[in-house]
Amino acid sequence: MPAIAARRKLRRRGLYETWILLSAFAFVFFTVLTARAEEAVIRVGYQKYGTLVLLKGKGLLEQKLKPLGYRVVWAEFPSGPPLLEALNAGAIDFGSAGEAPPIFAQAAGDALVYVANEPPAPQGEAILVPKDSPVRTVADLRGRTIALNKGSNVHFLVVRALEQAGVPYDQVKLAFLAPADAGAAFARGSVDAWAIWDPFLASGEQAHAARTLTTGEGLVPNRQFYLSRRAFVAGHAKALDATLAAIAAIDAWAKDNTGAVAQELAPLVGIPAPVLTVALRRQSYGVAPLDAAAVADQQRVADTFHRLGLLPKPLTIADAVRRPGT
Repeated sequence: MPAIAARRKLRRRGLYETWILLSAFAFVFFTVLTARAEEAVIRVGYQKYGTLVLLKGKGLLEQKLKPLGYRVVWAEFPSGPPLLEALNAGAIDFGSAGEAPPIFAQAAGDALVYVANEPPAPQGEAILVPKDSPVRTVADLRGRTIALNKGSNVHFLVVRALEQAGVPYDQVKLAFLAPADAGAAFARGSVDAWAIWDPFLASGEQAHAARTLTTGEGLVPNRQFYLSRRAFVAGHAKALDATLAAIAAIDAWAKDNTGAVAQELAPLVGIPAPVLTVALRRQSYGVAPLDAAAVADQQRVADTFHRLGLLPKPLTIADAVRRPGT
């Protein structure tokens, strides 16, 4: 009997200790959840190429935002249009894109805010044709098929190039394809020309021995914009400023270290480092608030797309630009 009583006592003691242990785990778990709930979050959309993917790789944004009580959640997108669709839908708080995607995003809703931009880089986008193509000028594209990503920065390049050459927009055929599909169609000869941006431009020049029909020089600025949600800008100004400071730091490093940047990006993009180096040398660096020239250039894009019936309504770009001090 004493032995049985002892065993029961030990069993009760074991159950008690287990309960204490589970209670401790529950307390720790609750504390972690509470801390996470109190921790602010910035959700950043990025693409495989550009400053933001470098920022992600370096972990600099996390370092800048941790003292402010923020953690960073990253989301990858194949191009600017879907990234800005996610921004409009409230799925991300911050991201970057070229000239055209923000125009369509602003037309689709009022969530988007331009917070900064980089200087023009017109050499970073072009219209390519096969090396032995009979197409020698943009005017020769009349009646031919151009592959491009719909709603992207090169969409505006095509519009402007055709305008300058005196070719009506409706007298070319447009094949709306993502970069990988457009590159494949170009290699097969299924399209006559390919409007594309770096680093796919640099890759196409080398891989397909393509000839450049025209770059953006003298036609379009080809700016990169940084964008956020109106609600996030209103409630997280310090975090937004810290994010832009982190981008400026990465930009300053990348400008003087194109070889190292190319080595870092090559496995992510699937393009050899020497080819990426060509693209990086055509890129612009130096993030800054939008000035009057940048706003005017974007307004020109919006007005052009509306005139062509690509936008459902006219836009005022200035309405979507972050105001100083906010």
